[in-house]
Amino acid sequence: MFLPNLSQPGILTEQRIKRNEALRLLTEGDLLELGMRADRIRRSLHPENRVTFVIDRNVNYTNICESKCSFCAFYRDKTSADAYVLPQEEIFDKIDELVSQGGTQLLMQGGLNPELTITYFEDLFRKIALRYPTLQNHSLSPAEVVCIAAHSGLTVDETLLRLKVAGLDSIPGGGAEILVDDVRGSISPKKIGWRQWAEVMLKAAGLGMPTTATMMFGSCEKPADIVEHLFRIRELQDAGGSFTAFIPWTYQPGNTELGGTTASGTEYLKVLALSRIVLDNIPNIQASWVTQGAKMAQAALFFGANDLGGTMLEENVVAAAGCSFRMSSDEMVILIKTAGFIPAQRSTTYTIIREFTV
Repeated sequence: MFLPNLSQPGILTEQRIKRNEALRLLTEGDLLELGMRADRIRRSLHPENRVTFVIDRNVNYTNICESKCSFCAFYRDKTSADAYVLPQEEIFDKIDELVSQGGTQLLMQGGLNPELTITYFEDLFRKIALRYPTLQNHSLSPAEVVCIAAHSGLTVDETLLRLKVAGLDSIPGGGAEILVDDVRGSISPKKIGWRQWAEVMLKAAGLGMPTTATMMFGSCEKPADIVEHLFRIRELQDAGGSFTAFIPWTYQPGNTELGGTTASGTEYLKVLALSRIVLDNIPNIQASWVTQGAKMAQAALFFGANDLGGTMLEENVVAAAGCSFRMSSDEMVILIKTAGFIPAQRSTTYTIIREFTV
């Protein structure tokens, strides 16, 4: 495992929370009391009063997707006028801009495009590793890995190993949505089930690859589904997972087939705080400023979050749903400072690169 078992006696003073208590807190708990409890845990885990971020770019290499999830405004059919697969030179131009701005993390995610097999990614990742040897290639969700394996005639194990050899360094936790198959069957029936998502993450951890975990909530799930998702993540980490961080974010209904409304700020902060309380074996909780905006992200630092994720030089998936918050690294430093914390740029795996103390 990459991480210490933060749930061992003596690491945190509180006993491990159980499902029934977590559900009670989510449905009946007082927001401020929940926030204070999460904040105590955050301060215990991160007593240096530091809030971190990474300079990164999300390059969406294709929007062609066979999954066609009802909550997604980004995907296109192959025959759509605005369907695309980015040329390699355009990808490299985007990475050049990232590196020129001090970026250290490349996040490549796209649709489940059946025409992009393992050879496409091996060729691309080898070239990226050769051109940008210090850049962390933090790419491909578990659903993308399974798609690549299926259309390449490979097992998941073979696919992960070949991707790692080609230059894939770590795997983001995208596509988790809610790790309950009844919910997944409603909003993304063509996407992998929760057990396949978990399988990819555990196999990646077994290869020594760091990972992250996410949760998209506010679509059609019940409170019990949110709690189940959190406990499944905790149990995966106990089983040998390599999750360095957890990122809950809210469903954005704009331009989607599913429609509806997004979760409120109060609901977001409650789920964030509960995440910090439940996930006692994951060291970092990210605030989703991409969906919540700067002010709510600042508030999240007092509800259990210790990290603001990436500066996102580019982001297209959430933006396709009409949510287009932007933040430069300078703006992020100011946001963290004015909240009373020490801003620090980090690597993908949370090594501190630079503190902003002046």
